[in-house]
Amino acid sequence: MTTATPFSWRSMLFVPASSDRFLESALKRPTDAIQLDLEDSVAPDLKESARARIGELADRATAAGYDVIVRINRPWRMMVRDIEACVRQSVKALTLPKVPDGSFIRAVAEILDECELEAGLPRGHTRLIAMVEDAEGLHNMDGIAQAHPRVCAMIIGAEDLAVSLRMAVDPDGLYIPNVMAVAACRRAGIAPIGFVGSVADFADKEKFRETVQRAARLGFEGAFCIHPSQVEATNEAFSPPEASVTRARALLETFDAECKAGRAACTFEGRMVDAPVAMQARLILERHNALESMLARRAKAKA
Repeated sequence: MTTATPFSWRSMLFVPASSDRFLESALKRPTDAIQLDLEDSVAPDLKESARARIGELADRATAAGYDVIVRINRPWRMMVRDIEACVRQSVKALTLPKVPDGSFIRAVAEILDECELEAGLPRGHTRLIAMVEDAEGLHNMDGIAQAHPRVCAMIIGAEDLAVSLRMAVDPDGLYIPNVMAVAACRRAGIAPIGFVGSVADFADKEKFRETVQRAARLGFEGAFCIHPSQVEATNEAFSPPEASVTRARALLETFDAECKAGRAACTFEGRMVDAPVAMQARLILERHNALESMLARRAKAKA
């Protein structure tokens, strides 16, 4: 199994795998990952043709310097065909809809083991993003998040979860499931992605900006985007501000000097700094460095 790399995708822009026009538009955006969609945005009579072209589209997006994710279908018969078509060098991860429990993840991982072997890829090349979209998945979030080393992130699917729970798609109902997801992801050591709200709310740009900024404060690391207009606000929300990065470096320089002098705490800008405060600063720098590495790699690919 290959070693996991730090999760650095802030924005993951959905592109219907049946549309060249939408892909060309997406390739002009600063999204961190192109998420080719074989599921909800592809009509039933187009799914087979979209699946047949997934490799071509993924290769095109990769050649343009983007990481590629593919959201695949359920039920199983469609899912297996999707997996077989998607396992290739240019596809970094699969998004799994309506994940009910950890055993589902492990079954998918077993199929991926075989497909990667046949494709000549290292075992573990294809990561998994789990979507929790019903009451059963909500109950089993810990098991899903910890099911397999391939799992790199988990997200609440707001629209489907609202149907399952018979609730409105609003912050009142979605707040607790999302905070539960953050906790489950942190226990498992994977990335919580998403926000408290519906991904379909893209018309009000300022409202969406506030939504993803709140998500960052709640501990999320990135989000799905269904419209190109959401990408820049999403990237901004999940990137440490330069002022925060500068402050974190200065704080750690002061704190580390005090530790070397035998003290476990210090004062910085009029506030006490101890180990947990220092760790917050280290996490800011870790996130900043991961993003810098990703952007440098993309710039090199585009050169």
